Amino acid sequence: MKIAFIGLGNMGGPMAANLLKAGFDLTVFDLQPESAAPLVAQGAKLAGTAAEAVAESTVVISMLPAGRHVKALYLENEEVVRALKPGTLVIDSSTIDAESAITLARELSNKDINFIDAPVSGGVAGATAGTLTFIVGGTQMQFKQAQPVLEAMGKNIFHAGDHGAGQVAKICNNMLLAVLMAGTSEALRLGMNNGLDPNVLSKIMQQSSGANWTLDKYNPCPGVMENVPSSNGYQGGFLVDLMKKDLGLAMDTAVQSNSPTPMGALAQSLYGLHSLKGNGGKDFSSIFTLFEQNDKDK
Repeated sequence: MKIAFIGLGNMGGPMAANLLKAGFDLTVFDLQPESAAPLVAQGAKLAGTAAEAVAESTVVISMLPAGRHVKALYLENEEVVRALKPGTLVIDSSTIDAESAITLARELSNKDINFIDAPVSGGVAGATAGTLTFIVGGTQMQFKQAQPVLEAMGKNIFHAGDHGAGQVAKICNNMLLAVLMAGTSEALRLGMNNGLDPNVLSKIMQQSSGANWTLDKYNPCPGVMENVPSSNGYQGGFLVDLMKKDLGLAMDTAVQSNSPTPMGALAQSLYGLHSLKGNGGKDFSSIFTLFEQNDKDK
């Protein structure tokens, strides 16, 4: 099995590294060649173009910023379209809108190419540790075909349904995550404003009905938890602007399905405001500072 990996950013790079550790024959490509250097040092082959990367591959994995980039790669890049061999499995782990995923699956199927949407959850830490959750949209046959590859990069592999289902499940998860992060930040700041130690308050809430993933794994208050972005100047991790993008996808999907999402809409407004304040390149847990700044403005 020969694998091509396209898109070697904060998530794609460590995902590709785990494929190498699992012994796969890997060719990599990124528009920024320096992103590929650590992988080449570990044994990956570097392609000069995306078309060159996919030409000899039976599996192609992409991790790109948005739907327009994914469609440009697989539907508009004529060299890539010609280079993809019939029977190739394309695994797109980008977070894009479900309609784009459905369109990609249909158009590639017309060329005898299998496509699945397989967005991930777990962040950079999960990508590095190989413990990501993959949420797959595609046929049962395609899901089974992809499993050995996905298991080299992730711990939990779910088949959400047909094409596009992976994307819907992912944006539901990220909308909830945004709400939880904003709520956790708000609660911690309220306690701190009233004299509580955030370490103590976090432990209390972890063992109480307010317990959630952000408290257990990703505390947004600096100094409470080691090895998380909040204790590293909110660097690394999942960017504010990416969360804002995902919340936009969630709101678009809500409109299309006539689904009420008042908490999601509020989270979108908060992350939009936070980004406008110059924080788009910070980790999404930095929403904690939005409440702190509001407090200082009084």
